Amino acid sequence: CLFALSEVTFTSIFYDYSAKTDIMGPSAFLFSLLAFSTWTAALPSSKTLAVRGVHPLLAIAPTATDCNNAPEPKECISAKDALPFINKSFRNYNICSAGQAAALVSLMAFETADFKYNINHFPPPGNPGQGTRNMQSFEFNKKYAQSIPALKDKLAAAGNDKNAVRGLLLANEEYDFGSAAWFLTTQCTQSIQDGLKSGSLEGWKAYITDCVGTTVTEDRQKYFDRAVKALGVKGT
Repeated sequence: CLFALSEVTFTSIFYDYSAKTDIMGPSAFLFSLLAFSTWTAALPSSKTLAVRGVHPLLAIAPTATDCNNAPEPKECISAKDALPFINKSFRNYNICSAGQAAALVSLMAFETADFKYNINHFPPPGNPGQGTRNMQSFEFNKKYAQSIPALKDKLAAAGNDKNAVRGLLLANEEYDFGSAAWFLTTQCTQSIQDGLKSGSLEGWKAYITDCVGTTVTEDRQKYFDRAVKALGVKGT
């Protein structure tokens, strides 16, 4: 499967619709068409999805335009810069549906105040070891780190130092943003995962209460509602 918050659209390869003029000669056009056909033929048979540009991400996390005046500048990342790491997490953990993507992006955006944090600070001084972009607890951060072969030696050196284990994940933005998709695909039951694929509000509520282990609030649901709209989720 393939799901990506893409920066380009297929039509832009061949034709400039705003200018109403061809932007390729006949030979180049035919070559690109052949390449495109070959690429699509190689895709898996399951449904493929794409969302245009960073704008849907900003529709979900509207204050993530930049990190000016961020309360924790070292933790903040803009939607534009977050986009490739979110896409990578979808590929790494086989996120195939818009419903799952909406749940994951809305969770990360809500938990981090629009990508401004990746460490738990509240109530001060914060919960040791808790963080990454889905703000998961140390228990799950350690399990997540154990699942990454490249961290094996460093994790052994960190021992039970909760903040050191978290630090290994935060040092790599791919790991930082991968935590939400890892958690869904390894810690949630198949029924929870399938419920999110349906795009239904009931499926999302079950994910929040029965897997993430927290309560559904009005503010949290607003993020999910925005994600459903921005990503074009068709609920059942």
